[in-house]
Amino acid sequence: MKTIKVYNPSTGSLIDECADMTESEVKTAIERTVNAFPSWSGKLALERSALLRKWHDLVKADKEVFARLMTEENGKCLAESRAEIDYGLGFIEWYAEEGKRVYGDTIPTHDPNGAVIVTKEPIGPTASITPWNFPFMMITRKIATALAAGCTMIIKPAEDTPLTAIKLLEYARTAGIPEGVFELVTGDPKMIGSLFTADPNIRKISFTGSTQIGKLLVEQSAKTLKKLTMELGGNAPFLIFDDANIENAVKGLVSAKLRNSGQVCISPNRIYVQDTCFDQVVGLLIDAVSKIEVGDGLRDEFVVGPLINQKALDKVLKLVNTTVEKGGKVQLGGKIHDQGGLFYEPTIITDLTDDMEIHNVEIFGPVFAIYSFTTEEEAIARANDTEYGLVSYAYTENLGRAFRLSRQIQSGMVILNSGSVGTASVPFGGVKESGYGREGSYYGIEEYVEVKYTLFSGLNSH
Repeated sequence: MKTIKVYNPSTGSLIDECADMTESEVKTAIERTVNAFPSWSGKLALERSALLRKWHDLVKADKEVFARLMTEENGKCLAESRAEIDYGLGFIEWYAEEGKRVYGDTIPTHDPNGAVIVTKEPIGPTASITPWNFPFMMITRKIATALAAGCTMIIKPAEDTPLTAIKLLEYARTAGIPEGVFELVTGDPKMIGSLFTADPNIRKISFTGSTQIGKLLVEQSAKTLKKLTMELGGNAPFLIFDDANIENAVKGLVSAKLRNSGQVCISPNRIYVQDTCFDQVVGLLIDAVSKIEVGDGLRDEFVVGPLINQKALDKVLKLVNTTVEKGGKVQLGGKIHDQGGLFYEPTIITDLTDDMEIHNVEIFGPVFAIYSFTTEEEAIARANDTEYGLVSYAYTENLGRAFRLSRQIQSGMVILNSGSVGTASVPFGGVKESGYGREGSYYGIEEYVEVKYTLFSGLNSH
């Protein structure tokens, strides 16, 4: 039997392997997902809630087991892994409750002999494809929402990090979530994606990944008119105005940028600093970043871990080198870390222009690309000068400016005076080529239901 080998990006050592499923095996798993839907959707919301809560409690009790496994297969440090588990568990807890609040409506009738009722029903069997950078949270955010709504779901985790997902499935089975309700497949992404999109019984797909692959899935799904949630690429601007609390702005920037070594779709990509505080920000940033250690994540303190694989490292290397050739000035880092392997030094680059490649692509590495601006109008225009629109950050203590930024910046999420974006209670998602649909909050569960209108006529007949 063919297998997928999973390696520790910090050490290069083999951790484990999992099945490289055949087309026939994937089709069988899809069939289980479809067959389980009538029974699962027929359960009371209260019954589904109880199973989700049991799953939540079992995983929470073994949080450290999951944290160590995630660190080994992903490379992020234990502190980040533990935080991700808390974040992901929050979705199971939230949707265990939110599933009991999928309310319908009664509408004043247009028929004097009737009544109008609107109900929300689970959309059907669903599928999901998740990335490697959040191997726990991405799974729970999608699975918990679907199951709470009464849908079944089959999920394909990333080939680099399938082990956390497999363990989550094991705990779901122990909690009593039946086979077919939560299914998992591993193998060739092109083959699996094609099977998901081609099957007319799969009524919805939730995808988190690149815009390029997202567009392909949208095109393939058009043939069966599936509902889609697309959480795609980003090119997040991070604006720092001179009226901000500069120390807090730098802290928020460092936290947001170095999370998962910069390998995050919501990572600050274009850092715009007002020219009147530019030198101060860069100086504080160099001081803060130079104190952060790089190393294996199996330590209690925060460290910047490795990039996920050689392809990711090569991309960052090429991007930084090309930027320097075009006139960018490295203020810190700029090369592979002394430890070698997949470790790259946290890097700060200035003297950048908007026509450089680094300005227009997702960096996906621990690289701070810093630009200067003069006016608020200029900052907003440059922040919006991208085909992406996932998240934008800004630091200012001017309330009027904060409101203007929230209204004029073109992104699905605008984060003011903080480097932290997500929690289970808020809607996560983008606009433009960052995709559509929302995950989290009550908006998230709406993605998994269909609205049904029923007219009860003849009520006054005998």
